Amino acid sequence: MVIGVPKEIKSGETRVALVPSGVTALQESGHEVLVEAGAGEGSSISNEEYAKAGAIIVESAKDVWRQADIIVKVKEPQTSEGAYFRPSLTLFTYLHLAPLRELTQSLMDSGVTAIAYETVQEEDGSLPLLEPMSEVAGRLAPQVGAQYLEKCYHGRGVLLGGVPGVPAAEVVIIGGGIVGTNSARVAVGTGAQVTIIDKNLRRLRELDDLFQGRVTTLASNSTNIAESLSRADLTIGAVLIPGASAPKVIRRDMVERMKRGTVFVDVAIDQGGCAETSRPTSHSEPVYEVGGVQHYCVTNLPALVANTSTYALTNATLPYLKLLADHGVGQAMRKNASLRKGISTYRGALTCHAVADSQGRSWEELPVG
Repeated sequence: MVIGVPKEIKSGETRVALVPSGVTALQESGHEVLVEAGAGEGSSISNEEYAKAGAIIVESAKDVWRQADIIVKVKEPQTSEGAYFRPSLTLFTYLHLAPLRELTQSLMDSGVTAIAYETVQEEDGSLPLLEPMSEVAGRLAPQVGAQYLEKCYHGRGVLLGGVPGVPAAEVVIIGGGIVGTNSARVAVGTGAQVTIIDKNLRRLRELDDLFQGRVTTLASNSTNIAESLSRADLTIGAVLIPGASAPKVIRRDMVERMKRGTVFVDVAIDQGGCAETSRPTSHSEPVYEVGGVQHYCVTNLPALVANTSTYALTNATLPYLKLLADHGVGQAMRKNASLRKGISTYRGALTCHAVADSQGRSWEELPVG
């Protein structure tokens, strides 16, 4: 098969979907890899490195899209890329379709088979292609939050770890999954006072053991969330329902009762955000203010550390990409139930029930044979 790697064109997106070692692995299996010129520059990977690994460097995105059987990307296609959709194309990328009705319709109308990294799911419920970027985003969230707490960014002027004689910052993390756990690791490491809120009591027990009492754990309900937010200097939204829109667990009135100059980093923004006041932002304009609270809602946070993110992503996606290339979508989804769960659109049909529920659409089961 021909695998195409176009340059990402989403604002501020510096990652690339495949590293040179992945090119070599695919080529050794008899596949051809087309890489758009400059696709790896944002991740500090040169055209020469790709060519040495066996890739064919293609000058235009149009030629990559039109010649490839499988397009592998990092982020959802942008409007201009919709012109390249066709029934014979397989798209393998992060899609986060729940809040993207127009893109969903375009994929259905064109007949593209679209496979979303974020809904590929193992039997134990884990999300192997989402987890690497969740780890990165989780570790970045306290870092960017600390930056926007600085006075020059209109923050409260609070140091996360404090100093002797001055209390550390209060960090509230809503969601105790991969993002929330990694955020807590970094925040605890700075010396901040950390509270994790989650609805899963078993998970809260696990976190209490993991952090050996260095974090406060609270059951998720509107009272606990509101009271915690009123004390917080930095809040991190880390709520996830695989494939579906994030629940709005932070109401506008809660935001309005938060201290002025506090920071809210909504890592759930890819799925619509977990606050009523959340809306997507970009790396060029990352923050806006509501009720005196700085909202950081960048939809591709891991692009800040593109080299690390790109290699972490390829480590996870390459085995699935190779399966698709070796066997095609039909055989691959029969061989691998986890990959099957990632298929969002197939031959014009919407096949992800979480996306369908979020958009009020009907959906179809994938064919068995």
